[in-house]
Amino acid sequence: MKYKNLLKGIPWRFGPNWPGKRCEAKTRKGTPCQRPAKLPVGRCRLHGGASTGTRTEAGLARLAASKTKHGRYTKIEKAKAKARAQIGREIWKELKEIENWGIEHGYLKKNWRKDFYI
Repeated sequence: MKYKNLLKGIPWRFGPNWPGKRCEAKTRKGTPCQRPAKLPVGRCRLHGGASTGTRTEAGLARLAASKTKHGRYTKIEKAKAKARAQIGREIWKELKEIENWGIEHGYLKKNWRKDFYI
């Protein structure tokens, strides 16, 4: 199936005579990219030139400070979260033991949750 715009003879918007700025990054083929340059660095969205990150001591310090602003994922907070999770697991284990005791002594039916929840 052919596309409708090709059947109508509409030329490609960024053809060889397009007056705008080209990306001109080196493609895999070795030729310059002919896509329009949209980014501030003068490249197309495919060849935008991702940042390699900071390399100086001052830049690395700024990056570390910006990443630990809220303190949610610090080692101390992770340790507290693990401790809370362990307490929760212990509570569930005790509740399960109480439930089993209630079933063994006849206070609860084996499938008591089906009757309890509607």
